[in-house]
Amino acid sequence: MRAMDLVQAEKAKKSLGQHFLRDESVVRRIAALLQAEKGDQILEIGPGPGALTAMLRPLPWRRLVLIEKDDYYAGEHRRLALPGMEVISGDAMLHPWQQMQGLWIITGNLPYNIASPLMWDIVSRTPGLKRAVFMIQKEVAERILAPAGSKSYGALSVWIQSYCTAAKGFIVPPSCFSPPPKVDSEVIVLMPIESQRRPAQPERLSSLLKICFQQRRKQLQAILRKRFSENAVLSALERAGVDPSQRPETLLPHQFHALADLLF
Repeated sequence: MRAMDLVQAEKAKKSLGQHFLRDESVVRRIAALLQAEKGDQILEIGPGPGALTAMLRPLPWRRLVLIEKDDYYAGEHRRLALPGMEVISGDAMLHPWQQMQGLWIITGNLPYNIASPLMWDIVSRTPGLKRAVFMIQKEVAERILAPAGSKSYGALSVWIQSYCTAAKGFIVPPSCFSPPPKVDSEVIVLMPIESQRRPAQPERLSSLLKICFQQRRKQLQAILRKRFSENAVLSALERAGVDPSQRPETLLPHQFHALADLLF
């Protein structure tokens, strides 16, 4: 079943990575995963013609914010805004997530070319993140959901899992979009974990992940000795309970947290 657009759709712009969702059943499933309650604040990234927005409008929210980079769609949504709705014309990559007040449910069909860095920022910078439901490229979803020790496990896996519990929603085939992408998409649900389980020094963790996963097939001791002294490396690995011969993809998020704090 094809979803009805809230506004008149223009041709998708390749420069913005636009693939408009057209399947109403998929839109309804995404809206249901939000589990919106009375008084919630909801933010949708890249609403485009508004297939998902149309499902969000009747939900019991207190505030609904849309971030749209395409000026045409931003203007149309602003024209049709309800009381309590706000439309931001701009790039979600530049949004000040750390300044958002209160609890937020964040959702969107994220452009493939910015999905990873955008989620990286959202989970780590949004102080009141309550829940996130994103549709992203299936390959990226698999990386986020990957357990330690698997071939898909990497820096993005560790980072997202350092802030959220990630759960699989469902697969969305290319036929549900216009124009259809060349790969499957997947809906995932992110639920924030307790603050005490998150990294104390995010900048340190980010730096360590970049160092380690640039050479993921090498042993940790060999990777880290290029950046830190041998004594510092061996001491940090021992205190973190990590074997020097382990490879980055075998470490759990909390072990990376400990190493980051010890090495920097």
